[in-house]
Amino acid sequence: MRKTETLLDDLSAGVRKETALLLASAVVEGLLGVVAAFITARIIDAAVFRGADLQAVFVWLMQLLGIALLRAVVGYAGAQVGFEAAARARQGLFARLLDQAAALGPIRLSGTATGDLATTFTDAVAGIEPYWRQWLPATAAVAVLPLAILLAVLPVDWRSAVIFAVTLPLLPLFMVLAGRSAERANQRQWVSMARLGGHLLDAVAGLADLVLLGAARREVALVAKTADEYRRETMKVLRLAFLSALVLEFFATVSIAVTAVLVGFRLLWGEIAFVDGLTVLLLAPLFYAPLRTLGTERHARMEAVAAAERLADFLSRPVARKTAGERFSADGAISVRFDNVSAGYGNGRLALDHVSFEVRAGEQVAIVGESGAGKSTVLSLIAGFLEPSDGKILINGQPLASLDLDDVRRHIAFLPQRAFLFDATIAENVAMGRAGDVVAALKAARADDFVARLPKGVESRLGERGAGLSGGEAQRLMLARAFLSPAPLVLMDEPTAHLDTATEAAVGEAIAALSAGRTRMTIAHRLRTVEAADRVLVFARGRLIEEGTPAALKARGGAFAGMLATLEGGGLA
Repeated sequence: MRKTETLLDDLSAGVRKETALLLASAVVEGLLGVVAAFITARIIDAAVFRGADLQAVFVWLMQLLGIALLRAVVGYAGAQVGFEAAARARQGLFARLLDQAAALGPIRLSGTATGDLATTFTDAVAGIEPYWRQWLPATAAVAVLPLAILLAVLPVDWRSAVIFAVTLPLLPLFMVLAGRSAERANQRQWVSMARLGGHLLDAVAGLADLVLLGAARREVALVAKTADEYRRETMKVLRLAFLSALVLEFFATVSIAVTAVLVGFRLLWGEIAFVDGLTVLLLAPLFYAPLRTLGTERHARMEAVAAAERLADFLSRPVARKTAGERFSADGAISVRFDNVSAGYGNGRLALDHVSFEVRAGEQVAIVGESGAGKSTVLSLIAGFLEPSDGKILINGQPLASLDLDDVRRHIAFLPQRAFLFDATIAENVAMGRAGDVVAALKAARADDFVARLPKGVESRLGERGAGLSGGEAQRLMLARAFLSPAPLVLMDEPTAHLDTATEAAVGEAIAALSAGRTRMTIAHRLRTVEAADRVLVFARGRLIEEGTPAALKARGGAFAGMLATLEGGGLA
């Protein structure tokens, strides 16, 4: 709960000005209602009991009209400020979530289902918004208006002021008692909704596999069961929310009724003037209204707290380290050195076990080995997605652990084995926000031919994950990204894995051109990629067992020589 409160306080601090205006508007609107009640009582008293004509009460009527218009303006301004505060807080929250996701990186996020991340970034952020638009104005009104009305009623009729003072604490008491169960139910509802959202999104992402494996009906039944659980939890929350609101309405109504009965008898007995009695009766509903509103909006707070708890859990997940560090810059190719490096993924097994090697600036290095040998771990460590448990990594002689990761990553171009393309145009997918000649990059990556055949060329819009393109076409777009990037260090995970022989040869030439003047480290699955390298690093079970030129390793007849047949068939994973 402490993490949740801290998150809400931090977000409120980011919109302090808007929050102050929002609270002020709620208080001003309520105080204007109090003034309007006094004026209304005097107009009715003058017209009914003193025989005043329209001219006599005209000034009061104009004042009442002005107050009504001013209340409308203040209410509208408060609503707009509330929306602005919520929008800015949401924007700041999104920025924090994205920064946290970037700091965690793909390795630490790999254990989190995509559906869970999606519900955290959408439903949880939307659920926290009513905290500013609804709950905070209600709390401001409760803090000021009852006390102001009590002080206003005290000189008019002290007996009614005593009734107000005695009955006021009862409403929060019953609100707390009735709201505890609702808050627990709201927490369960959020857990159920997150489970449903994550399950549904994951099922949609894997729909093709589910159909092919004949598991679609079973998955539908499971989603239906989860949806029914969410429905039940939602109905529990609504039932408890309605009951708590009913309790507040009941006690507020009873308190107003007691005040009205006592005022009525005292009017009958001549113990109170009509104008004073009417003023008290008009102020009584306004006195209890903020608490009734607070009880109604408490559900918005409970929803926001439940959403904030989920967000706080994500934001508090430990990251390897912050990106801040020493500035890093490099004008030419980059050297990389592993000095007795060990690393793992927290499962008790070392993915790399005391590995040492050096890649010289401008060198083209191929990394080979069976699945699980530690090849991908090497690239993840260089990119800063994983930290070594032992040893150190040096980039141009500087310890990677002391460098600003954002600076380092700006010097890296990464080509994964599986291309990821966004729901955007080809030009946007290649540029990724960078300036440069997209057409030239596409030509260099041998992607200009199929792009030219598309109806809108580089402005053709791709579906999510590159829907509509073949694996080879998507891979060439990823290669075009690297051509557009000036990064002096290129990390590749077999970029020709999904290409036919002819295209593979063309892309191989493009990669050779891309590598000129840059350092390139490639996880190699094919013999052609290995033969194009200056040096080969051979891994097995997390250890570097051989290194040397392709010809020297082949002549040596060691582990690398035993992999040649598999490499020729492109079978290493």
